[in-house]
This record gives sequence, structure tokens and C-alpha cells, in this order.
Amino acid sequence: GLTLRVFRYEHGACKQRTKGKTRMRAHITGMTSRRTFRRVGGLLTTALMTVGATAGVSSPPATAAGQHHHHWNMQQRFAREVTRYGDTDTDAYNIQHVYELQYRLTWAKVYQGPVTGHFGPLTRGAVKRFQKKVHLRVTGVANHHTWHELIKRTVRARGLIPHICEKRGWHACYDRKRHQLTLWHNGWIHNSWLGRSGDLGVETRLGNFKVYYRDEDHVSSLYDLPMPYSQFFSGGQALHGSVLMVNPWWDHSHGCINLYIKDARQLWSLTSQRPLYVTVYGAWD
Repeated sequence: GLTLRVFRYEHGACKQRTKGKTRMRAHITGMTSRRTFRRVGGLLTTALMTVGATAGVSSPPATAAGQHHHHWNMQQRFAREVTRYGDTDTDAYNIQHVYELQYRLTWAKVYQGPVTGHFGPLTRGAVKRFQKKVHLRVTGVANHHTWHELIKRTVRARGLIPHICEKRGWHACYDRKRHQLTLWHNGWIHNSWLGRSGDLGVETRLGNFKVYYRDEDHVSSLYDLPMPYSQFFSGGQALHGSVLMVNPWWDHSHGCINLYIKDARQLWSLTSQRPLYVTVYGAWD
């Protein structure tokens, strides 16, 4: 009984900043150059749960299916794909989350090596130390259980996350200083990803917003570059996958919140059919 209203809209004022005039061709399956936006208002549904008296990251309220998942999937809390010895983050289309793994192992105080984007002996040793520390099977492979525990324990400056993020519904809260996006659902942190935001002069706007347009295959009309899984929340600023970002601490965007393409797809799969509130906070970095 729902009718989806589709219309054309030229956008993309926030495309990430690049060095030189190099133009990259999209290699994402199914991506087209059509600028088509899906109208959000009045068409989305909200998944409602009973919220406990205290918000946090430890355990959300039990569901009918129980608290234990027997089949892993990317929609579960703190989910990542497996990262193992020999993996390398080579470019934006080939991200194995090695940079993220090394950053988080550093924050967990089990890794003191360089952040290189390559999973070598030092990284494997740190994964083993972390697994031993949290009483997981010691394998040296960052599997689903390892990622779950690592992300949960390395959400940074949790006390500075605005309280509005803990309200009912889905909230994406981005800390500009720490390059950290946390996704909240009914008062519980569901996941956290690394990203980057706008450069000086085109900073990502501070404040509370709501996603109003979405486009899975968006292409910037200003820079002719793909912005996959775009969720626009303030003017031309959006959460979207970056075809240029490899290390989240290198360079900036033109105002958008850049995520790895895989992470933007993960966020899309969780929220694209639901109202999503966006909060941007923290000093520029």
C-alpha cells in the first residue's frame, strides 16, 4: 500500500577533497551515474524495542530469539568481516579493515607498532594478546568474536557522546575530533566505525539532524565521483562510502562524513528503511 516517490536531484557539494585532478572510475557493482533520490518522509518504519533503564554497550534487552546468535551476519552488533595475516588495505575498493584493526589494538593497549594497513607479524601478535586478554580462543585471526570484543572495548570518549544518541530509534553520532561514528538503537550502541569529515572552511556542521534523502548509487554532480550509500542529513552533507579514503586520518572531505564503502553499506543495510537521526559533535580535527 506504500507508494515510493522518486525524483531527480543534483547533489554532491560535499565530495571528499582530492590531491591533483585524478579522476577515479567506479568499480562498485551495480553503480550507475543516475542521480535518483528516494524520498524518506512518510515511507519508513521504526523497529521498536523496550529500552532498559541504563544505556550502554554491554547487552541490549533480550529479544524473542534470545541473546545468543548462532549464525553470524553483518547486521549483528559490532560486526566486521574476518581480518587475517597477510591482509592489506591497498585502496578504497580493497579494504580489509587492517588500519582500523591496528588503531583499535593500539587503543586496547596491546599493540605498539606502526599503523601501516598491512597485517604482519606484529599485528598478529597483538591480536593474540588481545584474545588472551579477553579470554577468547587465541588464533591470531581477527574473527567475528574478536572484532565484537575489540570494537565494544574501543569506543572512545564514551562519556562525551551526546545524550540524544541514547533516545528511542536509530541515531548515528559522529565525533569530529576522534573520527568516530557510533550507531545507536534504542539506547544501546549497535556498532562503531572510523571515518573522516570536512576540511577547514568546509567543516561538517555541528548539530542534530535527520536523514531526509537517500541514494544508494549517488554520483557527485560537482566532482563526478561516486558517493555510494549516501544518506543526506544537512544540505549537501551526507554519510556515504568514500572511493578515496584508505586511512581515516589522511586528508578530509568537502563536508560529508566519509566511511569505508563496506561500512557505509553496512550502515545502509541497517538504517535505509528506517528514520535515522544524525548528531555531529566534537572539535574539528
